[in-house]
Amino acid sequence: MQKRNSNRMEKVNEEFKRELSVIIDRDLKNPNITGMISVTKVKTASDLKSAKVYVSILNSKSKKNTLQGLKNASGFIRSELAKRVNLRYTPELVFELDESIEYGAKIDSIIEKLNKKEK
Repeated sequence: MQKRNSNRMEKVNEEFKRELSVIIDRDLKNPNITGMISVTKVKTASDLKSAKVYVSILNSKSKKNTLQGLKNASGFIRSELAKRVNLRYTPELVFELDESIEYGAKIDSIIEKLNKKEK
């Protein structure tokens, strides 16, 4: 029973991730939200009451303002998500900054510099 439930939650998380990416990219019209925003991961509570949405923000004027803009627009985003995903409950969305993509790019550039120095 536990395995089946975790598979369901994985599918729900992936569906949320896909739909949230589209909503943020196409439907959100907020001047405070700038740059390229990628939804990297979604962790939904097993009772579907809340979901942590991890976003990566690149080329933004202000990451802090962009993240705050997402938090302020969470009601709109949640209502759009409810229209697109057929579930009994649509969770409260909590946005968190995920800096793993930037960290990976930084590590890649360091490795590239070291390889150039070796040659």
